[in-house]
Amino acid sequence: MQSMSETSKVLWAVSQAPVDYLAAKQAMEAYARNIRKDNAPEMVWLLEHPPLYTSGTSAKIEDLHDATRFPVFDAGRGGQYTYHGPGQRVAYVMLDVAARGRDVRKFVADLERWIIEALWSFNVEANVRKGRVGVWVDRTRSGGPLREDKIAAIGVRLKRWVSFHGISLNVDPDLEHFTGITPCGIDDPQYGVTSLIDLGLPVDMADTDQALKQAFEAVFERSTRPAAPLV
Repeated sequence: MQSMSETSKVLWAVSQAPVDYLAAKQAMEAYARNIRKDNAPEMVWLLEHPPLYTSGTSAKIEDLHDATRFPVFDAGRGGQYTYHGPGQRVAYVMLDVAARGRDVRKFVADLERWIIEALWSFNVEANVRKGRVGVWVDRTRSGGPLREDKIAAIGVRLKRWVSFHGISLNVDPDLEHFTGITPCGIDDPQYGVTSLIDLGLPVDMADTDQALKQAFEAVFERSTRPAAPLV
């Protein structure tokens, strides 16, 4: 029998191989329902997807530049178009926001802080920007024009105060794949996309997962325990 301290921990699942998007989405949504319906433990599920684009509830069709390049899915989350693919760590976050005070703004801010703290473990100074969703790195050269690149995206949905979808952090994806969309609707050339490898850091997915785990426990003030992926 598991102790109360074990059952109160957030489940932490990691998929080692790329996961089909629709299978992951269906499993995630079903598990989120079970958190409210059956008091299932909260879960964070780390995975990668094959190359694909997803659209959020605010997506504009003109921001999809090549609809035939990769599969395109309606994610049902907030936000606009985004890319997922190998080398990008996706974290689906199924948490009970009602038990965390029903403060959606704080919850989103905590997701942002989670990414920022994880990146700081690699000495990457990243932050959020007013009016631009996600987490950004300043790459402006001395005396040059402003240049900021997005390194992580956030897109969540809440149903009955349980969250699903979550974040995506660029570790070593093919950055050229982002050109098939206008990422998050931002087309200003001074704003681009980057990754940990693009920043010159010899970081792999295991390093990233460990940084995310440590930062999650610090920001959300809950310990984790390993669990099997949902699919």
